[in-house]
Amino acid sequence: MSESVPAADADVIVVGAGPAGSTTAFYLAQAGLNVLLLEKTRFPREKVCGDGLTPRAVKELIDMGVDIDAPGWIRNKGLRVIGGGLRLELPWPELSSYPDFGLVRTRMDFDEILAGHAERGGATVLQGVNVTGPVLDERSGHVVGVTAKKDGEQVTYRSRLVVAADGNSTRMSLAMGLHRRDDRPMGVAVRTYFTSPRHDDDWLESWLELWDTGDDGQARLLPGYGWVFGVGDGTSNVGLGLLNTSEAFQHLDYRDLLRRWVKNMPSEWGFSEETMTGPIRGAALPMAFNRQPHYTRGLVLVGDAGGMINPFNGEGIAYAMETGRIAADTIATALSGLTPAQRERALRAYPETLKDVYGGYFTLGRLFVEAIGKPGVMGFLTRHGLPHPTLMRIALKLLANLTDRRGDATDRVINALSKVTPPA
Repeated sequence: MSESVPAADADVIVVGAGPAGSTTAFYLAQAGLNVLLLEKTRFPREKVCGDGLTPRAVKELIDMGVDIDAPGWIRNKGLRVIGGGLRLELPWPELSSYPDFGLVRTRMDFDEILAGHAERGGATVLQGVNVTGPVLDERSGHVVGVTAKKDGEQVTYRSRLVVAADGNSTRMSLAMGLHRRDDRPMGVAVRTYFTSPRHDDDWLESWLELWDTGDDGQARLLPGYGWVFGVGDGTSNVGLGLLNTSEAFQHLDYRDLLRRWVKNMPSEWGFSEETMTGPIRGAALPMAFNRQPHYTRGLVLVGDAGGMINPFNGEGIAYAMETGRIAADTIATALSGLTPAQRERALRAYPETLKDVYGGYFTLGRLFVEAIGKPGVMGFLTRHGLPHPTLMRIALKLLANLTDRRGDATDRVINALSKVTPPA
């Protein structure tokens, strides 16, 4: 990286104050670095999400010191799975590596809580700053800052390094030529909220059967799932997650599918147009490292910007926070007085670290979503898996990526599979 960079506004600029960006900024500030966290909107702001947090995400919150016992955090015991005429309640596994409970918190204030935590941890948070692109060093081509619009004016911020935490649409990555890989699965999530007596359900509920009628009049089972997550504030988050591995994906009206799905719910749950508290919103789910490399020329990718969503279950928040922590650790090492060449070597190790941690598991996930996209496979798995609780408990560990490194036989098999599978 060029040593002739003008005086910087920060050691590191983090673009985007979602879970990935705020976690990165928090840990960088804790490491003693001068961090600028730029958010294009102003809090509170909405994000399309199921609002459910698995024990992986809960662990990250606890490690950061976020007060999850404060009002508004709703705990859950595990996953209630519905399909093939069966209902099965699967408690979160008891592991030494993760807590045995999940949480629900709406993104309307979850992101604001994390950004505030980063700010109290020492990061400078600026809202209403819409980053428009990178500033490149003329000689090295490295990113040495960002251009942005703030209060209608063009501004420039300079730094030694920039982190792209700007989500699936990531302007920073695209400006650096990092485009989405077509050989990676993509999902779509649509959700809305209903006032409902089910708002205080202490299980996350997953429906494995999403049916759609094709042009030929034949009903077909779609690769994906529906969810009902109680928010605890009088409302339930109700939504669908769908994968692009089905031929029907391009032709579906997801919002209409959600409306038709909830019409089949019991009337006493209150899921109706009259009780809907807001519009149906949708978002893309970039999965399995769909944008690479995760470091190039002064730009580090975290969270959705790098396609860090688990293809097995569509979970993104845990991986956003985890990759933010891993990135911060790498950056802190790289900026700790190393020579430019040593610094670059340290940063280039970041993509390999991610592949070591997630690569094999994400490849297994890609194989899984390709399989359930084939006609009949999803129905077969639902019919033959749900009647066997022990098998489903193993499946929960695999799909939610919840194992101990030196756990029981199930953990060891899942971990071994991830290790021997080529990285994503």
